[in-house]
Amino acid sequence: MDKEIIFLVEEAPEGGYVARALGYSIFTESDSLDAIRERAKDAVWCHFDEDKVPRIIRLHYIREEIVAI
Repeated sequence: MDKEIIFLVEEAPEGGYVARALGYSIFTESDSLDAIRERAKDAVWCHFDEDKVPRIIRLHYIREEIVAI
């Protein structure tokens, strides 16, 4: 069992947020940051057997910003 799993959270082009787990085929999306936390937890519980669920979910927020010169 891994102790933690890391998700990259980004703003979706169509609005809302998407979260992708590093090293696992886990993906979820939501309209708000509060909801993406719950969706990530649900996705992890669905992906792993009960005895192999990581105990920590780390959300790494990525924000892309374009600056015109």
